[in-house]
Amino acid sequence: MNKMNRFRNKYGAWLLAMLMGFFSFNGAKAASSEEVDVQNIVFSHIQDSYTWHITEWGETEIAIPLPVIVWSEDKGLDIFLSSQLHEGQTYHGYQIAEECDYAGKIVTQNAKGEWVRPVDLSLTKDVCALLLATALLLGIILKTASWYKKHPGKAPGGFVGMIEATVMYIEEEVIAKSIGEDYRKFSSYLQAVFFFILINNLLGVIPIFPGGANVTGNIAVTFVLAVCTFIATNLFGTKAYWRDIFWPRVPIFLKLPIPIMPFVEFFGVFTKPFALMIRLFANIMAGHTIILALTCLIFITASMGVIVNSGMTIVSVLFCIFMNCLELFVACLQAYIFTLLSANYIGLAKVKD
Repeated sequence: MNKMNRFRNKYGAWLLAMLMGFFSFNGAKAASSEEVDVQNIVFSHIQDSYTWHITEWGETEIAIPLPVIVWSEDKGLDIFLSSQLHEGQTYHGYQIAEECDYAGKIVTQNAKGEWVRPVDLSLTKDVCALLLATALLLGIILKTASWYKKHPGKAPGGFVGMIEATVMYIEEEVIAKSIGEDYRKFSSYLQAVFFFILINNLLGVIPIFPGGANVTGNIAVTFVLAVCTFIATNLFGTKAYWRDIFWPRVPIFLKLPIPIMPFVEFFGVFTKPFALMIRLFANIMAGHTIILALTCLIFITASMGVIVNSGMTIVSVLFCIFMNCLELFVACLQAYIFTLLSANYIGLAKVKD
């Protein structure tokens, strides 16, 4: 039995080495024909786009063209598929800029011959992924509500039980403890924020369609979320909250004749949501960038020989597995942190004398 196991391990290792050598040899031939542009690969995946790239079959790109909706003073409203702008093509005077301040965006020429951006309401990849995540979130909520309607008075299990446990934890341990007795007014918003960020983060970790979109790694999305928290914090702030900003309880020489502390406190009103925006954006984008860069190591080292490429392939795969596991943790952690900090900021604004 031991001899049989040694035989299997020995020839299994040889088979693995031969397969790695075969793929490395093919990768080397492909890499020798053209240089790998790591920067273009990474940024093309993490940036928004007008098509949803799925994969490539040989030299054929498999992608879903998305609707382009643009409006300009000269041409009015135009609606067409992004396939009309593929590989630098021009359609009705519109094209995707390559080397200018609007690189990657749709531009057109005005009456003066200058390249300008039209009003762009296109359904880009990030927008479609955001709509998909929203539909998925609504489906989860409606499924959970339907179960409670059909089973009144019963304790849920399985998926519904997991959702209930998560909702109760966020409600009792995060929202209620951070805001206080008046927490129910903000509970719906904070619960929605938590699950919205969590679902988008988890979908972003999935490398195949319809996952892989960098929604929460898009600063426009995190900006809107931060603005919502900013409004919820300051619109419902108490008199004590505003007094502590414009007339904080510090020695008088820090307030008069130069209002040093009031300026610092007022500046903090804007830095808090700014920190929320940057933290979520930077963590998600960094994770995607690292995974893509590690994957590119396989193709970068393809021209360095079979042995080097095989070794770097193993290293790359192992590190990618580790980073994906870490990204799953970060996806949950960042949703929790954003919700916790938002609840803390709202709770501080609800403080009373």
